[in-house]
Amino acid sequence: MMKILSGYRTLRLIACGVLMVNSTIAQIDTLTVYSEVMKKDIDNLVILPQNNVGFEGPFPVLYLLHGSGGNYTDWVSNTAAVQSYADAFNIMVVCPDGGNASWYLDSPIDPKIAYETYMTKELILAVDKRYNTISNKKGRGIAGLSMGGHGALYLALKHQYLFGAAGSMSGGLDLRAFPSNKNLILLLGNKKERPENWEKNSVINLVAQWQGELKLAIDCGVDDYFIDVNRKTHQQLLKLKIPHDYTERAGQHEWNFWANAFDYQMLFFHKFFIGG
Repeated sequence: MMKILSGYRTLRLIACGVLMVNSTIAQIDTLTVYSEVMKKDIDNLVILPQNNVGFEGPFPVLYLLHGSGGNYTDWVSNTAAVQSYADAFNIMVVCPDGGNASWYLDSPIDPKIAYETYMTKELILAVDKRYNTISNKKGRGIAGLSMGGHGALYLALKHQYLFGAAGSMSGGLDLRAFPSNKNLILLLGNKKERPENWEKNSVINLVAQWQGELKLAIDCGVDDYFIDVNRKTHQQLLKLKIPHDYTERAGQHEWNFWANAFDYQMLFFHKFFIGG
């Protein structure tokens, strides 16, 4: 379903009210996980809600992915609302480091890049082992911006036993549209020589794997250079009759837009976690 700005005004007021009432400060941990598959330590920020004094979980977990050129500190550095929403909704937020431009994939040509395996087989296990989490897909969601928007839907669609909801903000949802991107060429090879790598790793082609339970939310600014691939993915979801939330609003590929989009995404995940 496509939503426009006016349809969100009531929810935005509710969200602002929740954040104004909430006065606690979430605890932030750094969780370093050694990746066996990539043979290196990877840092991740873990935001623990502190809203209910004495309540120690179990908490639902939102994995929040950064974009290309970013790192695991980006969300907290650029969006103070991450901590506020963690407190307000009692949601634990994990911000993984996805490398400079991994697209959260296991590269078919470079075995040193295996972020899909890291996320799904190493990080989640480490988080559930260390913290009091709801360790099933009803208590686990994933979202991200730009490269991370693609990564969130990519990982959720390929691992629907792990994630119950996924959200993309300004995601590059069709890698095939960017055959000259140097980072993608390093990950997937030259598109003309290895087209199958580009086909099978693009979210727009993975939506056909939807199995009937995964909740999806897609958000993009109308002046974003990824708007066309978001619209095409939305049309593909409609064609396949896959329920999803789709939103276009004024905005470009920048933090002002993502901070605003994050409000709506958190409401989406809060509703999912409480069974709405």
